[in-house]
Amino acid sequence: MKKIINAKKRIGEHQLHPESLMMSYGYDSDLSEGAVKPPVFLTSTFSYPTAEAGEEFFHVASGRKPVPEGESAGLIYSRFNQPNVEMVEDRLALLEGSEEAVVCASGMGSITATLLSALRPGDVLMHSSPLYGGTEVMFRNIMTEFGIKLVEFHDGCSEASIMAAVQEAKSLGPIAMIFAESPGNPTNALIDIDLIVKTANLIETEQGKRPVTAIDNTLMGPIFSQVVPRGIDLAVYSLTKYVGGHSDLVAGAVCGNGDTINAVRTIRNCMGLNSDPHTCWMISRSLETLSIRMQREAETGLKIAQWLANNPHMKVKVLHPNLIEDELYQTVYAKQCSGPGSTFSFVLDAPRTDAFKFINALVLFKSAVSLGGTESLVSHPASTTHSGVPEEVRKDVGIEEGLIRLSIGLEHPEDLIADLSNAFKVLVS
Repeated sequence: MKKIINAKKRIGEHQLHPESLMMSYGYDSDLSEGAVKPPVFLTSTFSYPTAEAGEEFFHVASGRKPVPEGESAGLIYSRFNQPNVEMVEDRLALLEGSEEAVVCASGMGSITATLLSALRPGDVLMHSSPLYGGTEVMFRNIMTEFGIKLVEFHDGCSEASIMAAVQEAKSLGPIAMIFAESPGNPTNALIDIDLIVKTANLIETEQGKRPVTAIDNTLMGPIFSQVVPRGIDLAVYSLTKYVGGHSDLVAGAVCGNGDTINAVRTIRNCMGLNSDPHTCWMISRSLETLSIRMQREAETGLKIAQWLANNPHMKVKVLHPNLIEDELYQTVYAKQCSGPGSTFSFVLDAPRTDAFKFINALVLFKSAVSLGGTESLVSHPASTTHSGVPEEVRKDVGIEEGLIRLSIGLEHPEDLIADLSNAFKVLVS
């Protein structure tokens, strides 16, 4: 085994903030020729100090022995663990407030590892709706082929809605997982985290085994929302989005505690869903500015949402957390989120052709999928990210033909508003 590198979280009695720990936690420059920033460890395999140490490393890596307290698993092979990956995992766990994190090659890789860690043929997967389009396709088109039964709920803030889904799920088989996206993409629908935990505990009482709870925390976490400390088993991330933050990498992660996250790690390692050293080096760079980027983007996003809600050109419906006029929604929002994030949608009372005309008139906003980068993006979910979702499902969850999603970056808010204003002028001309 090896000692955890630079694991100090305090200076005397002072608890260091996560923003400060993003600069150094998990890295000792003395072990890398004094380099202030960690190098990229481009190696596929690692040597052991002795043959006996190699034997011990494999016992721990396979789960046959626990990791000794205050130590981490020895380095074996880059499909199992690797310095750049471990640094990102250590820092993500700090931000989420979990014991561990497991980095994967993509957000969908992290969702795949999460599902396969807990679901078996005949199990029931309860899930919120809407979900990211790739997740919808994974659930509906792939997991069902492996004998997984799906039951969805549309209102994650309503106990009645969730309990109705529980009753339906119980009639189909054992409920093995509750998976939700909060906020939901692209409508910003919220899930009451406390209600999900309460529901999982109730199911455990009735069926004797607690379903694994998982939340896709990509849109607000880990800065404005941390779900593991609230009792959720697994927080799922597309690191491609805000954590990576520069639209130049693809990666994912799962954060959690104890045996639940260890099961995810086992799937990740066995199936080769790992991220590479260079990508993780880039993520460690991005983590240093994550807090300040997300805060600035959220401030700009709120200004733009407020302008859209009162714009002089045409009336639109704005799906920004601060502007959704629902008392229960606002109660949940205030309880579990410290900020709004900067990805939200607005809805034109118009057909798809008008949405396209508006998007095509934009200059600063780039028409592209993904979100959370330094540049502002615009997309039409019904024709892109959610085009694989059946039309009737899109209608049920509010993904209308006139819905346009914005991801706000670091441009000046006045310039972004001018861009939107000009597009409205083109649309109404």
